[in-house]
Amino acid sequence: MQTALTDTLIATARETPEVRDALYARVVEDFAGALNRLAAAYEVDPQRRQDLLQDICFTLWRSFSKFAGQCSLRTWVYQVAHNTAVTHVARERRHRMRDLYDLEQLEAIPDVRDNERAVDEAQVIEKLQRLIQQLKPLDRQVIVLHLEGLKPAEIAAISGLSAGNVATKVHRLKQFLARHFNVEIAS
Repeated sequence: MQTALTDTLIATARETPEVRDALYARVVEDFAGALNRLAAAYEVDPQRRQDLLQDICFTLWRSFSKFAGQCSLRTWVYQVAHNTAVTHVARERRHRMRDLYDLEQLEAIPDVRDNERAVDEAQVIEKLQRLIQQLKPLDRQVIVLHLEGLKPAEIAAISGLSAGNVATKVHRLKQFLARHFNVEIAS
């Protein structure tokens, strides 16, 4: 949510550390939930998730000295946050040597479905996060941004993909996730 105050902060963010601090405080307030969900999508371990969130916040704060308003503040925040998260995943993968899969590899994994119909919402979210965490960073980035309500053009600006490619990936990822939740989706 960009307001006149935020526009003023953006316009003067390069001038003084105090203005950058004010812009940072505004961004943390406006995007706290989204940044927490993004961190949860990239890191399963709660302590490492907090480290990632701290890295995202620090990188955002530093980035405001370079932000010139060339895109919306929302796009900038997501772009910085996702780039930080992708770097975190790469660094963690080098340390843990954990396998990540692309969509085609995940589709080849046998479908394991719960027979229980009354699944607690927290369990559903946890399952969704586990599935998303198994995706390669680019697919993970696309679906997380889609779930946050960004349009294909906004996701394209953040990810570097074309809007058409984003729409195709979103459709395929939604189909993949729906199969694992035994849900029909409209094309």
